[in-house]
This record gives sequence, structure tokens and C-alpha cells, in this order.
Amino acid sequence: MANRHLSRSVVLQTLFEWDFRTMPLQSAVEALARNAADHAPAAGDLPFMQEILSGTIGRKTDLDLIIEKAAPEWPIPRIALVDRNVLRLGLFELLFSDREKVPAKVAINEAIELAKSFGSENSGRFVNGVLGAVYKELGEPGKDEVSKKKKDVPYEEMPVERLVGAVVFAKSGAEIYLALVHDIFGHWTLSKGKLTPEETPEAGVVRKIKEEIGLNITPVERLGENEYVASDPNTGKKRKHVIYFLAQSPFTEVELAKKGGLDDARWFKIKDVLDLNFYEDMLPIVEKAMQAISTTDTKEKKAKPAPTK
Repeated sequence: MANRHLSRSVVLQTLFEWDFRTMPLQSAVEALARNAADHAPAAGDLPFMQEILSGTIGRKTDLDLIIEKAAPEWPIPRIALVDRNVLRLGLFELLFSDREKVPAKVAINEAIELAKSFGSENSGRFVNGVLGAVYKELGEPGKDEVSKKKKDVPYEEMPVERLVGAVVFAKSGAEIYLALVHDIFGHWTLSKGKLTPEETPEAGVVRKIKEEIGLNITPVERLGENEYVASDPNTGKKRKHVIYFLAQSPFTEVELAKKGGLDDARWFKIKDVLDLNFYEDMLPIVEKAMQAISTTDTKEKKAKPAPTK
């Protein structure tokens, strides 16, 4: 048995004890040291064990939310104690570990093996199904990392996929609202999607916002662009280039289309938006949009004729 697999086994046993006894983090760390001395004295990997134990416990709320989204028919209390802690540990390594040290497939395979060793007859399949669903939502990162047959494509030679997105705002009385979508990983973000080859960005963003959240928008201005590399399970790595717009909509009901990756969409008062949980690369776009909306709103108020006496 490899040392890292043995180390994960000890961490899982400690997570079981922590969950069963409702222990605080410090007590769990002490239990880990005891379990490591009893079961893996030769592993020599206590810092690694402490890292993934503390990380898993520290992100329990986020990890449980992801489990609930990936397996909605299985509320956390109904999942066997071993299985839910295997999922927490596997998800922590899948989502938050350094992928150079723990590739995504390694995180999943290790969790499946732990489930088979310590869980029931069906635990391996259950863990595989939940982690596999999350892995697909991530775009299957590192799908080909284990195989060295495919050579890496230089960045400038990667195919480019064009996308558009929008910060959508509406006015209702004296209030200004933003329409945002929520993904299964616990973040509020912007509605976006692919452009077709023949579309202009302006036409594409109107179509995509209508398809995804049911709003009829009018693009106001371009807010900016960003680009990132994603791994497609069929075609390999590609550059995703996104153009973001500020767009206005009537203040009507938001209707989220049924699609993978998103679980909510709603309006927020603009003054409450910055308290939400955003991805770091989204914040500059949202903040720029809020500034533009505020400037436009101020100009409109100044342009209104003064009331007659």
C-alpha cells in the first residue's frame, strides 16, 4: 500500500470519529496524531494528513452543499457516515488541492478505493457517481494528464471558443437590481454562453440571456473581456474568450433554464451585490458594471427637469 493511500485511510478514520462524536477541529487534529501513531507510524506523512484533514473540516459547509447539489436525492444525514466523509475528503482534494501534486483523477480514484475498503458493497459506485458528476461540471480537468501520448498544444495554437455574458440590470421604482445566476459550487456569477459563428457579440448576448434566464435585454456597453484555458473531454484544451456587456432589462421574473451547472437565478438590489460570494475574476466586471450604472443613474437624475412650483 502506497504511503499516501495509507495516509488518506488514517484521515478517513479520523473524519469518521470527528463526525460521529461531533468533535471540534483541535480534537480532530489530536485524534489524527493518535491514529497515525497507531496505524501508520512508518508513513512519515503527518503534515500531508493534517493538511487534508483540516482542509476537509474547514470547508465542510461548502463540501456538503456540493454533495447535495450533485446527489439531490441523498440529503447529507441519509448518506452513510463512511460514504459522506469519503465524499468530503475526495471533493476537498478534487476542488482545492494543488493539481500538480494531486491530479483530479487521482483524487477521484483514491476516494473510490477508500469507499470500497471501508464502506458497503455499493459505496464505491455511489462515490464514483457523485465525484464523477462534479468532475464533469468542472470540465473534466486533467482528463489526459495520466497519458503522455498526447503532446501539449502551445497556448497560441489552442482553438478559441467565443462566449458572451452580461451584467443585467433593471430599475423598479427607486431601486436598481442585478440579475445573477448561482452555480452548484456555491458562487453567484454572470449568465453567459457560446456565440454561433455568424453572430455578432451583441446579438449573441441578447439570445443567450433570453435562453438562460428568460430576460429580454438591451446591451448598453461592453464592460471588458477575459480569457481562460479549459479542457474539453472530446477536443482537448481550448481557449475560452468571453466578452462581457452591461445590459438593461425590464424588471420581470427571472426564469432559469434547466441545464447543468446552475441551480438558481434571481434579482438582487445593487446595494447588496458585493456581499455575495463571487469568483475572483468576476468581481472586476461586476464592480465596473455597478460604477457604470451609478454614473448613468446620476446623469439621468440631473437631467430631469426641476418640479414646477
